[in-house]
Amino acid sequence: METIEKNKEKEAEALITEETVNSEGQDKSRKKKKMARAVMSFAVMTVLLVILFFAAVNIGSLKVSFGDLLGGLFVKYNEDVATIYDLRFPRIIISMLAGAAIAVSGVLFQAVLKNPLADPGIIGISSGASFAAVLIIAFAPTLFFFTPLFAFLGGVLAFFLVYSLSWKGGLSPLRIILVGVAVNSMFTGLSSAMNSMSGGNMSGVASIVNGNITMKIWDDVKTLVPYVVIGLILAVIFSGKCNLLSLEDKTARSLGVNVNTMRITISLVAVLLASISTAVAGTISFLGLIVPHIGRILVGSDHKALIPFSMLFGAFTFLLADTIGRTIASPYEVSASIIMSVVGGPFFIILLRRSKKYAS
Repeated sequence: METIEKNKEKEAEALITEETVNSEGQDKSRKKKKMARAVMSFAVMTVLLVILFFAAVNIGSLKVSFGDLLGGLFVKYNEDVATIYDLRFPRIIISMLAGAAIAVSGVLFQAVLKNPLADPGIIGISSGASFAAVLIIAFAPTLFFFTPLFAFLGGVLAFFLVYSLSWKGGLSPLRIILVGVAVNSMFTGLSSAMNSMSGGNMSGVASIVNGNITMKIWDDVKTLVPYVVIGLILAVIFSGKCNLLSLEDKTARSLGVNVNTMRITISLVAVLLASISTAVAGTISFLGLIVPHIGRILVGSDHKALIPFSMLFGAFTFLLADTIGRTIASPYEVSASIIMSVVGGPFFIILLRRSKKYAS
């Protein structure tokens, strides 16, 4: 009897060991598949962005070959290339920088607020920044070069309103959205009022209110570049902390993380990226919502991969929206912000219906 029981125990142990090995093998296999998919997603997105860049350069009345473009930029003066360089390049670069910044801002806000529906446009950050920029342009044009700074302060104010008004013994995802929509409506209404009072000048107030980047020049690129580059570098640096914020606050604190300080710091980086982009490119809604969600499907939820991928995907998405906007009704143009709203609205509704947190 004892021999039989020992044999059974050995068989059970062997079975458990086999199952453990199989489980570990399956985990390794899944990790390899996720890694391969992430690498492929990065490679494909990089190629698509390069292709779209050269397509955007050639969409319009002036067209140049790839060789002529490189030659005109780096070897010999070419009148067509010079015209494209002055008129199209600033717009293309602003689209890519603003798209990357807004997408990463959305990733950071979703991590900080633990809300998968958080977006700088939806929760009022962009509209707060837009209103501050509008005030400077309308009433203090001599301070134009300080517009990014005031836009950042406007974004901070909007975030403070949303965060403080949503807090009620904790942060409720539904409350954040509702308060954010209210704050967004308030600042959007104020900006629209300022637009009406300014006479609807597209080169000034209305270009921010309506998200119009038609008349952007190299000075606008120079304004945007340093802030966006700094913000994106900080976002990458804090990517590991974003992973910790996805844990319960008690768990994160037990790992030695000062949750409140880290949440405020990452929030300021997110506000910086959204506000500066808004000051130059205008209010763009839903971009910071769409890109992170698709990014999580392609590269996973690890922010160390998600943030860099969102930079690429955000740049691609906004440049694509702008390129479609200036070709779909040629010779007229549809603002990239309108394209994003048309696409993003249904996307937001689908996410809202699928999310169990909001199901009643």
